[in-house]
Amino acid sequence: MRIISGKYKSRRIPVPNNLKARPTTDFARESLFNVLNNMIDWEETTVLDLFSGTGSVALEFVSRGCPFVISVESNQNHYNFICKAQEILGAKELFPIKADVFKYLQSVNQKFDLIFADPPYDLPAGEKVPSIILEKNLLKDGGIFIMEHSKNHDFSHLPLFKKERKYGNVHFSFFEKEYTSNDLKTI
Repeated sequence: MRIISGKYKSRRIPVPNNLKARPTTDFARESLFNVLNNMIDWEETTVLDLFSGTGSVALEFVSRGCPFVISVESNQNHYNFICKAQEILGAKELFPIKADVFKYLQSVNQKFDLIFADPPYDLPAGEKVPSIILEKNLLKDGGIFIMEHSKNHDFSHLPLFKKERKYGNVHFSFFEKEYTSNDLKTI
């Protein structure tokens, strides 16, 4: 696993063979973060990474300066790897949580600036993740939710949907929560 940019740029952490995750490809991850560079202020962004797998996306957020990143992963081996990567890098901004994502989403009451979800493409309940996040109102005003998925899913009918980006077989659907008039950020 390679960190693309930021304070851990070009750092590589060997991924053990016992991990069965389908990590977001370097090409898709780099493209996603290039898009996000124009959308967010890294140092002001709190992040929730769901179905974290190897933790590559969560660590990329930390590397770019996000001060608070929660990484939720249910698989013990994956969780252990994320904790090891956190230790190797000294990433104090990363908070790994070993939990079932759906149970976590039912109990969380915190709002985030950015939520990223990458459920296994073959997980039947995976397509419910956007609806759960939107119904639970987990985004702060001005917040962004990104769902990674295969070409077999279309989320354009959901509220707050803004766009879909495609990078090879990887698709990202973007949702954005507008600012309310009394909560506009000062420019």
